Amino acid sequence: MVGYDPEAKCVSTVEAAAAGSASGLVTRVLISPLDVLKIRFQLQIEQLSSRNPTAKYHGILQAVQRIFREEGLGAFWKGHVPAQFLSVGYGAVQFMAFESLTELVHNVTSYSARGSFVHLVCGGLAACTATVAVQPVDTLRTRFAAQGEPKIYPNLRHAIVTMYQTEGPRTFYRGLTPTLIAIFPYAGLQFFFYNILQQFSEWAIPAEGKKGGNIKNLVCGSCAGIISKTLTYPLDVVKKRLQVGGFEHGRAAFGQIPWI
Repeated sequence: MVGYDPEAKCVSTVEAAAAGSASGLVTRVLISPLDVLKIRFQLQIEQLSSRNPTAKYHGILQAVQRIFREEGLGAFWKGHVPAQFLSVGYGAVQFMAFESLTELVHNVTSYSARGSFVHLVCGGLAACTATVAVQPVDTLRTRFAAQGEPKIYPNLRHAIVTMYQTEGPRTFYRGLTPTLIAIFPYAGLQFFFYNILQQFSEWAIPAEGKKGGNIKNLVCGSCAGIISKTLTYPLDVVKKRLQVGGFEHGRAAFGQIPWI
């Protein structure tokens, strides 16, 4: 169960952090190729259309084929090490903060810790906390996924040192403001819709059909993620554009760079 529930056996904050870290690690391995595609699409100024001759990427299949041909299979896992740090760290902090915040609401207010509105607010605050904690790793991840061939950053240590020396420490927090503006409604709505969908499933599914709890959680979580990501996606594009500011030479092969 996600969030504090006074009527059920609740996990500790350490267990919540461990669960969040494990889920983040496994998920990142599986979705890394799609994340690379998403970042490439977000950073391409030209319209994603085969009718646009200046666009490098026209669609998902064409982009997969071109990246594989030009950069090899490993390109779909570019920046995987910082991405894993990002997923594990973010998941741990977010779930630990969410458990703590919902328990705090139960102990010091009259609101129900299982209420959808409480999940909306606590989910947003937990995500903001996690975002601030892992923002430098997110910036590194974006830089690695955005760079083409030849590589500007051959490894994680070189990237950290180079970025610090040439752009200063503040570069690791590029895009933090739009990230926080986006992540609060994104995560809040995710927990909110997850709670709503769980309640709906409890009402809609008969008692004898409730054995597949993991499948139900997967479906509810996926639907909640799709809804919340769709609503907040434009701000994610802004964040990615800001994170590669000062990195124009690394992504020059991908098309126009309007801020030069």
